[in-house]
Amino acid sequence: MLLRVLGSAAGGGSPQWNCGCPVCAAVRSGVGLARTQSSVAVSTDHRRWFLINASPDVRTQINAFSGLHPHDDRTTPLEAVLLTDAELDHTLGLLLLREARALRLYATPAVRETLCVGSGILRTLERYCPVEWRAVSPGADLALADGLSCRAFDVPTTKRDRFGAGVDHGRVVGYRLTDERSGGTLVYLPGVQSLTPALRVEIKGCACLLIDGTCWSDDELVRLGLAGKTSREMGHLPIDGPDGSLAQLPSLGVGRTIFVHMNNTNPVLLEDAPERRTVEDSGMEVAMDGLEVQV
Repeated sequence: MLLRVLGSAAGGGSPQWNCGCPVCAAVRSGVGLARTQSSVAVSTDHRRWFLINASPDVRTQINAFSGLHPHDDRTTPLEAVLLTDAELDHTLGLLLLREARALRLYATPAVRETLCVGSGILRTLERYCPVEWRAVSPGADLALADGLSCRAFDVPTTKRDRFGAGVDHGRVVGYRLTDERSGGTLVYLPGVQSLTPALRVEIKGCACLLIDGTCWSDDELVRLGLAGKTSREMGHLPIDGPDGSLAQLPSLGVGRTIFVHMNNTNPVLLEDAPERRTVEDSGMEVAMDGLEVQV
C-alpha cells in the first residue's frame, strides 16, 4: 500500500493568507516549506487511488502528483473520496471535482446530512455530476478495491458543529486501512481531541499512523492572541505536554508516526525549530506535501 500526502497543513494552509505569526512570516521568507491543506491519497496498485478528504487545494495537489493525472480521454485514476468529517477544509475540494463523469463518495450518514442540509456542498455538487454515496458505518469493515479494505472508527469531539446538523455519532471519524495482500495497516486520523481507550485500540500496533498535529501546545493560539480557545477546546490534541500526543503515542506500538494537519502557527513546520527537533528525537516525523509512505 502506498500513501501520498497531498496536503499536510490544517485549514488555511501554511502560510495562511491573513496571518503574520512568526511561523507564517518565516515560511514567506523561505525559511520553511509552504504547505497545502490536509489530504492524502492511497493505493495498492498505483492505478486506482482513493482520496481521504478533498481540500480546497485539491486541484493543485492533483497537478503535483502524476499518479492522479488523467488519461487522454478524461478517465482518471481517482476511484473515490473518503471523508473524515464535513469541515470546509476537508470538503470544499469536492466542488472542484465537479467536472468528473461521476464521483463516488464514502461518508457517514452524519457527514452526508451536514453536506446536504448544513453546508449545502453535496447538493451543489450533485447539480454538476452524479454522486454515488456509499455509507460508512464506524466499526464495520469496508472493501474499497481488490486487496484494499478500511474500517472507519468514531472520533468523539466537542468541537463546534458549525452547520447545526445536531448529530454526534459519526460526525468525525478516522480510518484504519489494510493492504490485504501484505497485511500492512495504516491509520489516518487528522482530527482527534483525546486518545480515548477506544481510539487507542484502533491505533495500537498499526504499521503507520498519520495523526493530528494541529498545535504544538494547548495554549498556542491563545498565547499568540489569535483565538480565545485552546487546541483541545477546538477539537485537537496538542503535540506537547504531559498528556499530549508526543507523550502518549509511544505506548501504542506504532511502527511509524507522522504528524499531519499542522496549523500555520505550529513551530514544528520550521526545520530548525527546537520543537521540530523534539519530535524527530522522539522518533516521530512531521509530514510535508509530497511525502510518500510505503506500508
